[in-house]
Amino acid sequence: MKVKVLEDKCVGCGNCVSIVPDVFDFNDDGKAYCKKETIDETLKSDVMDAIEGCYYGAIVEEKSK
Repeated sequence: MKVKVLEDKCVGCGNCVSIVPDVFDFNDDGKAYCKKETIDETLKSDVMDAIEGCYYGAIVEEKSK
């Protein structure tokens, strides 16, 4: 599983960081970013919770090609 944060949609509310701090953090601009390129299966459920908990739709799952 791969995810990314759409910086133009992120408002820096911190829901994702609080749900999965192993995956998400804040950059110098106060926006969230994904610290891992590929999400381990053990974190997948938490990452899905973060995606669903992002009120601004700023976290998206990257589909495999």
